[in-house]
Amino acid sequence: MSEWVQLKAADGHELSAYLARPEGAVIGALVVVQEIFGVNAHIRGVAEGFARDGYLVVAPALFDRFERGVELKYEGADMQRAYGFYQQLKPETTLMDVAAAFQYVQGGHKTGVVGYCYGGLTAWMSACRGPAAGMHPACVVGYYPGGIGSVAAERPSCSALLHFGGKDTHIGVDQIDAVRSQSYPDVTIHVYPEAEHGFNCDARGSFNPAAAQLARERTLAFLSKHLAR
Repeated sequence: MSEWVQLKAADGHELSAYLARPEGAVIGALVVVQEIFGVNAHIRGVAEGFARDGYLVVAPALFDRFERGVELKYEGADMQRAYGFYQQLKPETTLMDVAAAFQYVQGGHKTGVVGYCYGGLTAWMSACRGPAAGMHPACVVGYYPGGIGSVAAERPSCSALLHFGGKDTHIGVDQIDAVRSQSYPDVTIHVYPEAEHGFNCDARGSFNPAAAQLARERTLAFLSKHLAR
């Protein structure tokens, strides 16, 4: 079952979030962090997919700080609007919104953070700065986390799994190498040689079914290891 719920961040900001519940017993809880296109059909589908796998999932609407109900596509004028919203995002407020979602679903469950594109970077930062924001993820997963090189030296507080496309023109090899050079023992990196940026999203022209399936299998195994009781 899925529904929209209301959250309140530490600074008093109220935001909406998409909540997806599993039909059976809850394995663990997840915060799914959007790309720069809002909590659109793709992100809602991702949340519902993890719910079918047994997780209690919440996807906070990060753009509610600027405009409510933002749901964008991956081309044309929507692409320009997405970049406009992206430029307004600030790590400190984003993490407050993610922390509000985290606290909403945590309860007695081990809780992780999974993010895509901008959300992938946010997932990494949730591992690094989450404790200061009031959340302690059991693990995080970042899909094509753009800009991660700039914060690669920030040590994550939990295990992290990162997925990159080998043909991603938005994320250079230097960013992947920046994380690798830290030699974090609890950080696993997978590069999919033929995949481009956004390879997990079936609404993009860069969708790569084979890479998406393999990344999903690896993600589910990782989540089960760290979140299942």
